[in-house]
Amino acid sequence: MRWMLRKCVKCGSYTLKDRCPYCGGEVRCPHPAKFSPEDKYGKYRRMLKRLVMREFSQASSASS
Repeated sequence: MRWMLRKCVKCGSYTLKDRCPYCGGEVRCPHPAKFSPEDKYGKYRRMLKRLVMREFSQASSASS
């Protein structure tokens, strides 16, 4: 039953239906993804974050 619950993106109401019964908006699963201490892709996510931060700092220093 837990994964059947949905939350409307527009109005924030909860429902079990595929569309919001109040506003007709899109609904999504409000539950976070499962946490695993053995994160297989954490290394790549941290590398990407460093790369993005490095490019952002270079772009902001070049525009100053």
